[in-house]
Amino acid sequence: MTTRKNSGSTTTPAKRQRAASGSASERRDHLVKLAAELFARKGFQATTVREIADEAGILSGSLYHHFDSKETIVDEVLSTFLDDLIARYRAAVDTSADPRTVLSDMVRIGFGTLEPHRAAITVMQNDWNYLRQFERFNYLVKAEDEVEQIWVTQIKAGQAAGQFRADVDPKLTYRMIRDTIWVAVRWFRPGGRLNTNGLAEHYITVLFDGLATGERTTQPQG
Repeated sequence: MTTRKNSGSTTTPAKRQRAASGSASERRDHLVKLAAELFARKGFQATTVREIADEAGILSGSLYHHFDSKETIVDEVLSTFLDDLIARYRAAVDTSADPRTVLSDMVRIGFGTLEPHRAAITVMQNDWNYLRQFERFNYLVKAEDEVEQIWVTQIKAGQAAGQFRADVDPKLTYRMIRDTIWVAVRWFRPGGRLNTNGLAEHYITVLFDGLATGERTTQPQG
């Protein structure tokens, strides 16, 4: 008996199911990215479900096949960003390097988020006070507290080790560093003179070496 050779590939039901699943996942990710850009550009409150659907070229009803509300979409945008950021900070701390090295790495991590998480950072800045009113976004405050604790702990460790000045306030120092990094998302443009690595290295130089030359000109405030 001869067997006819199949000239084309055979797609089994299992393969079709995996392909459909992958396609749905990719479509969902695409919708999240489109929505994130709209939230960043217009603000979360001002962006409607219909505008998200229009941007994606689908009907509003079709969007609800993937998400039950725009809150669910922004939830995914922000939680993805914070999960990534905190995981990277924890990894930097877990290296058990000296505080100055860890702090430098965390500065690089912060600036490194400006491109992949630009929209999320913008939403955090613009809509933080609005979103934190809702119970489902309680994790925003918890995440902020954890990030602050990580930074403050490293600054205090550096002071104890004699690497950092003892006359600076750790929490205030962290908040100044944080704001410098996050505000940069408003003016940083990919493809410019410096990339995010260049920004981070420049900031690390200013942070640890200072701007002025010669002897210290500032005195501790009593």
